[in-house]
Amino acid sequence: MDTSHKKEPFETFKLKASVGRKFRKYARHLGCSQSMTLLLMLEFFETNKLSPKEHMGPHMQTLERLVKKRIDALIAIVRSIEKNQTKPTALMLQSLFEEEHTPSQPKFKEKKFQAKEEPVQFREKKSNN
Repeated sequence: MDTSHKKEPFETFKLKASVGRKFRKYARHLGCSQSMTLLLMLEFFETNKLSPKEHMGPHMQTLERLVKKRIDALIAIVRSIEKNQTKPTALMLQSLFEEEHTPSQPKFKEKKFQAKEEPVQFREKKSNN
């Protein structure tokens, strides 16, 4: 048992014999005392805001739906922040740091090549006469 609950007196609950056996078996499975097992169960239900009467469905579909709704809401919030705050701020910063380019003389100029005459293999010699 937890040391903080060591000095507390015990209380008696009336349970059906089959429920008591099942609870004791579950407490042994967890490796806790019966008081600690019951306390853990109660804290679980309180912190997760669950009711034992609520049907969870196969594979906790109810919780899964709630989590998906919260995730969708968070995505919508992040998109809104991005649209209304981040993008305009980024555009303003980009416009501040942009330099205006003035047209100047290029460093290198392209040379235009003229078409060359095809080389002649034989040329007549010009005579000096």
